Amino acid sequence: MMKKIKIDQKTQKIIVYTILLIVTLAVYWQVTQYGFVNLDDDDYVRKNRFIRMGMEGIRWAFFSSYAQFWHPLTWLSLMFDYRLYGPNAGGYHLTNIIFHISSALLLFWLFHRMTGSIWKSAFVAGFFALHPLRVESVVWISERKDVLSVFFWMLTLCLYVYYTEKPVMKRYILVLCSYILALMSKPMVVTLPVILILLDYWPLRRLQTGSASRKDNLLLWQLKEKIPLFVLSAVISLITIRNQYGPSGESFPLISRISNALISFITYPVTLLWPYELTISYPFRFQIPLWQVGGAIVLILMISAIVLVMFKRFPYLFVGWFWYVITILPVIGIIQNGDYGMADRYTYLPSIGISIMLAWGIPSVLANQEINKRILFPAGIMLLVILAFLSWKQCGYWKSSIELFNHALSMTKNNFLAHNDLGLALYEKGKTEDAIRHYDQAILIAPRYAYAYNNRGVAYAKLGQQQEALNDFDAAIRLKPDYAMAYNNRAFAYFLQRDDKRGCDDARKACSMGVCVTFNKYQSKGFCR
Repeated sequence: MMKKIKIDQKTQKIIVYTILLIVTLAVYWQVTQYGFVNLDDDDYVRKNRFIRMGMEGIRWAFFSSYAQFWHPLTWLSLMFDYRLYGPNAGGYHLTNIIFHISSALLLFWLFHRMTGSIWKSAFVAGFFALHPLRVESVVWISERKDVLSVFFWMLTLCLYVYYTEKPVMKRYILVLCSYILALMSKPMVVTLPVILILLDYWPLRRLQTGSASRKDNLLLWQLKEKIPLFVLSAVISLITIRNQYGPSGESFPLISRISNALISFITYPVTLLWPYELTISYPFRFQIPLWQVGGAIVLILMISAIVLVMFKRFPYLFVGWFWYVITILPVIGIIQNGDYGMADRYTYLPSIGISIMLAWGIPSVLANQEINKRILFPAGIMLLVILAFLSWKQCGYWKSSIELFNHALSMTKNNFLAHNDLGLALYEKGKTEDAIRHYDQAILIAPRYAYAYNNRGVAYAKLGQQQEALNDFDAAIRLKPDYAMAYNNRAFAYFLQRDDKRGCDDARKACSMGVCVTFNKYQSKGFCR
């Protein structure tokens, strides 16, 4: 009979850290050979002159709300990458991977430190590191803000656990500083103070124990402790809302946003459990059947009621579910950001809540130690292996912009966003007529989508069809009166037709909105004085 080999806890932890590092790196290493994509990477890196600057770029990072966000640390990290890698996209991809792996390792440390459970904590970290819904955040260079903010989110939680073990001011200041860095990376992390209160309940159990002097007011005391964190969250939230609804912002009808949010609320957990037909873009749905909205409301209320009833017996179900609910709220679409109804990247943080429910909930429900060892442990490993394979496969669709958007079209119906983005990718490759055909499809599906008109106008201008170009720029401006790039492009078309007056008028207007390409060009030639 073979003698069982016993492995001490320290060795087990080293094994978990090593496997997490190696497997996650193996899944994502292929993307270090990939380039930029035609979606936001131009604005963030390729055509962003500010990341190539010195002190002026640093000042811009802190005082700009470029791309409708205030996230100076994200800009600084991209500036640093530019110093290291220049225009080589592989380096930027590698940085994203490093931050993602670091977050997974911190997540394992966090839950092991709080719960003492090595393998349940390993499952949570592995689920986070290897799930295919993570691919978009990790592989898309423009989503540096996701991986960077979540790294500092994890660091903040770890420092908070360190603080709770000995609540002194020096440790609390470390928590504050780390949280400020997270907020400076992406405002999505504003929910962190509420998550800390959840962790105070379980697994830290700070709401159940305390000194006799404050035994009856533990919750109030915990809330007061987090006032500085809530203040920081409120300030960043106000700045973000202002940027989202500023001069360049736009908003779908509130009822449409609420309906879409309710459907997304239920769809994300389903996708986490069954990651099928994932893609870069899911267009906003304006028409959602009432029964679907009603069903989503019932399911949300039912799950919330169940975990509330069972929160004393199964606190991890309560914490996991409301971790998901709370962290998904900033990105659920009530406050609109773009034309997306859903996005894989929005699950980057919320998915952790679902994995907590799986890791601690399923073994508790079965309540059989033998089954947990013989069935659940290998089943958990098999699940993570499958997720790793799916993530590796999903990474492959990001080899090029054309492949990425073609994949989106194969996975979705009536995807005007993917048609438009594919048109941009084809145009960049010199396939102008093919690009126009996809812009046509985008406009056919979404006649009020201003960006497709502008992009088609640029393509028509490239072919020398200036009147068709002007017609499309007119349509884009009519649909979106604050569309600076459309004014800029129309100005250029007017100048080509020797209509200098209208060209100057449009060029000045575009420049007043921050796009001065045509204005500067023609002013230097003696026009628009």
